[in-house]
Parts: sequence; structure tokens; C-alpha cells
Amino acid sequence: MGLLIVAFMGGSQIGNAQEGEDQPVSDPVPEEPRHSGLGITLEEFTSIPPSSDSAPEARINYLSEIPDDSGRLAVPDLNGPMYLVEDGEPTEYLDIENEFPDFVDSPGLGTGFGFVTFHPDFADNGVFYTVHTEAGEALESEKPDLPYPEDTEFHGIVTEWTADDPDEDTFSGTSREVLRIGYSTHFHGIQQIDFNTTAEPGDEDYGLLYIGSGDGESVPDFSTVPQDKNKPQGKILRINPRDTDEDGNGYGIPSTNPFIEESDALDEVYALGLRNPHRFSWDDYEGEARMFLGNIGEQRVDSVYEVEAGDNFGWNEREGSFRFDWEDPENVYPLPEDDDRFGFTYPVIELDNPRDVNAVVGGFVYRGEEIPELQGKYIFSDVVSGTVYYSDVEELQSEGEDASVYTLDLFDNEGENVTMLELAGDDASRVDFRFGQDADGELYVMSKQNGEIWKVSDAKHVVTDVMNEEEWDPITPEKWEFTGEEVILVEAGEERPGPRRPSEYAILTEGPEFSSVQIDADVRIDVPEPIGRDVIMIFGYQSDTEFYYAHLSEDNGIYAHNGIFVVNNGDRERIDDQWDGSEGPLRPLLIKNLIKCG
Repeated sequence: MGLLIVAFMGGSQIGNAQEGEDQPVSDPVPEEPRHSGLGITLEEFTSIPPSSDSAPEARINYLSEIPDDSGRLAVPDLNGPMYLVEDGEPTEYLDIENEFPDFVDSPGLGTGFGFVTFHPDFADNGVFYTVHTEAGEALESEKPDLPYPEDTEFHGIVTEWTADDPDEDTFSGTSREVLRIGYSTHFHGIQQIDFNTTAEPGDEDYGLLYIGSGDGESVPDFSTVPQDKNKPQGKILRINPRDTDEDGNGYGIPSTNPFIEESDALDEVYALGLRNPHRFSWDDYEGEARMFLGNIGEQRVDSVYEVEAGDNFGWNEREGSFRFDWEDPENVYPLPEDDDRFGFTYPVIELDNPRDVNAVVGGFVYRGEEIPELQGKYIFSDVVSGTVYYSDVEELQSEGEDASVYTLDLFDNEGENVTMLELAGDDASRVDFRFGQDADGELYVMSKQNGEIWKVSDAKHVVTDVMNEEEWDPITPEKWEFTGEEVILVEAGEERPGPRRPSEYAILTEGPEFSSVQIDADVRIDVPEPIGRDVIMIFGYQSDTEFYYAHLSEDNGIYAHNGIFVVNNGDRERIDDQWDGSEGPLRPLLIKNLIKCG
């Protein structure tokens, strides 16, 4: 039996002060991600050969299946190699670094071999596309195709490759440059190129290439470029790469691109106002193609957007659904009262940076068949920690409130609860997490730190939503009420003799025995404005004289408040550092960071 004891002694909720338009918002995204009660199993799939002598060992950043029914999976490494994985075995298909003398993969971040995508007719035409960065002599000898900043330091290049034989596992064939874009820094270049995976032959969007182009800027060198439709930086571009001139050069402009009739806009622009578009994907939602995109914010808000033609996501006048001030990039501000006149499109998901994420990476709506528990969930993550989140796709609506966000537990092949940092290696300080997807819609995750790829092979429920009477064993049943939505101690317990014995408690009997636990609870306040609101959460129970507990209180000045304690057949002993009360109540910190004890 899993044993967990809870004793509630009142509680409180923390509200946000109302800020004026000229004051920063102290807590832009107050609702933290919720524990879902769902976990996923990560099955070891393959290891990509190291391209570096130290971490990150293989800068792998994506996985996709070649659209030729061969089952081969393509994995690019930012350092240059591209691998094809068949039956779990990687084979080097092409090394981008060897093809371009001005190729650069340092100082990291946005440099190197950024992405690969295969034309949907690859089986017949052998065509695929890559993105890489160049510097050095290329800055003098090559000119970008679209407007570029005077202080350009890097070029992002989209290349078309045509394989002589699409069935071969090593590339031989030809290539041509499709598009070259200039950027001021190595930050926020071209993060992704891709085709709409829901489009069928004959659809207007079939074979059109989407290009995620970052703003190429960094603090404090902001400019108006992300809002300038005549500049390619900070945009989603859409082109027809196969619509070339008579010499086989260039590309075509789709006639339905949204700004094609505007004289002061690039015809290639599909959407604008982005800082660092970091992975987009499509979902067939009830017969409608919906495009979702992760966008890394500056310092406070990371976002997921639904993308439609002509959208303006506001950067760098907006960060998420807040006003951004160039002079104060560490904060965000309330929207102006007349905000509607700007026509910005706001996120469907917002996350607090750095509480929830350091850098969001967009993922996929799961539509595979192997894991029914994940059906219809948009699954995404944090690049640094590898924390995996999801939101239900039906909640992802551009108009209305942000979707609820849930965390997914992670389990290894042995069923042990793990973190991505643990899987990334003993010395890993970050995961460098990315997603992949095969043609069946099954998901993969990977880490640059050790070049490992795992397949999401299963999902299982963990103990959650335990509100029914049969799931609890109270000491004094008549003192408790179970409504199906709440567990209520309706009558105070009687003090019992002995060292530190709780006066009344109920044991959670549902679920397997566990060694770690996350507890999310809403505590009801029966008495208006009580003095000294307290919550006590007991865990690690062995007997009623052997247990741990966390005491959360509005009062920081007493030793027995706001701490984690152990009771071992004697008086309590504090096992965390004494809180000095210098920064307000410790409640959220205790629950989030300290309650995971065995």
C-alpha cells in the first residue's frame, strides 16, 4: 500500500497586486503547471556517434522519418553530420561541414547544421532541404537574397539537395542554394524549415516550405526589424522551393501568402513578430490543419502560438501577452487599454521564465496509436531541464485564456522514475532537449549532451485525484467527510499522549508504494481571515511516531513554522535550513523544491 498522511490546519492563497500600465507585472504567469498524474516510459532507442570530445557530444536536434515508406529516420547533428537510422543503427548519410568551406558551428547556439526536412515526394524526386550557417569569407563573397542588417555576422542558408538514388544510405547527387538570410548575431537564426505534414497532394499547402527565421538580436541591441514586414528576420516565411526559373534557380511565392499585395512587405512573409521560433508542427484537428509554434521569450515569458497566415505575435513590442519595454528587458508590463487596435495575436500557452522553463521547445500533438493516454495532447518541453509538459489540444484557442499546462512523469525501461538530467549523463548541467516524430506519429526525445535518443513507448497513470472515501483510512472515520471532490476534516482531533503524535489523520491507501511524491492540494479555508494560516503535510509515514512533515505558515518568525521536519520516536528535528523570513512566506518553495523526500 502507498501510505501518505495529510493533516490540514487552514491555508491561504496568494494574490497578485494590481499593477498599473507603467509598473512591471510581478508575476506574469501565476498558475504553475499542474501534475497530470500521467507518466511516460522512455525506451532506449539509439546513440548517435559523438562529433565532439566533450559535452555536448553529439549536437542532435531533431528526428524525422523519410517519406518513402522505408522506415529510415533522419537525425541531423549541428556539428555537420546527418545520420539515417534504420533498425536502431545510425549510418552517416552526409556531412554538411565538408560541403561548404565557410560552414561554422561555433560559438554554438544558433550555428551549425540546423535542420533537415524531406520533400513529401522524396521517394520519387530524391529532394530534401537543409539549413546551415556560414561566416568568414562568405560575408564578403556572398550577398543575402533578402534585406539584411549592416552589421551582419552570420548567414543562414537553405540548400536543396537531390539524391541520385533516393534508396541509398549514403548521399550522392547535386545541391543548389535556395535562400540566404543575414543576421547580426549567432543567436536566433533559422531554427527550422519544414513542410506541412497534414497537406495531401492537390492541397494548396502541399510542397510549400515554411522557414522559421529568428530576429538575430540580443540585449540590448533591439530594433524594429521583427515588426518590419520588409525584413525576413523575426518571421515565418513560406516559399515554393520547386518553383524555379528556367535555369533551375530561385523559388516561387505562393499566391495565398498574406502580404503579397502589400508594397512595403516581403512576399515571402507568412507571419511576423517572433523572437526565436523554436520548433513548429502541424496537427490534423477534426479535418483542419493547425500549426503550433514554440517561441522563446526574452526573460519572463515563453510561449506557444497557433500560427495562421498574417499573424503578428508582437515581438519586440510584446512578450507573450504582455507589453515589452526595450529599456527594461527583465520585466514585462500590462497591455495598454487600447491594445486591440494593434491586432497582435497572443499565445495559446504561456510559461513563466525561469520558474517553469529556461527555453521552451515546441513539440507535437500526439496522434499515434501505441499510447492512447496521450491522444490529443500537445507535448512540449524545456530545452535546459528537459521537463516534459502537455496541454490538451482542444484548449489551445487563440481567443480566450491560456491553456492549462500539465507535467508528465518520466520512467526508464525498468519502471524507475527518472529525470532527463539524469538520463543526459552524470555531469550534465543541462539536457539540450529536443523532440522527434516518426511517420506513425510516435514520439522520440533526445539530448545533445550524450547523443542518446529514446522512444516514448508507453504511458501509465500515477496516483492522482484521490478524493473518494474508499481511498482513505482515517484514524477516526466519523471526524471526516469525503464529498468526491474534497477530503474534509470536519471535527478537530483529540490530543494524544506521546512524542509529536498527530491528533488526527487519514492514510491514503490508493496506489503502489512510492519513494518520492509530488503533492498538489488546494486547501479550504473555513474560517474567514484566520490568524496564522497553516498547512501541515505529512509524508514518508512509518508509524504515528515516525514520519516527516512540511509545515507551511504565514508566520516566518517561529522555528516550528515553514520548514521540513522529521519525527523519529521523539521530538521533531528540522532537516532543512532555517528560513530567515527575509523574502516572505516559504510555502511555494517548500512544496516545489523540498517535498520530494522518500
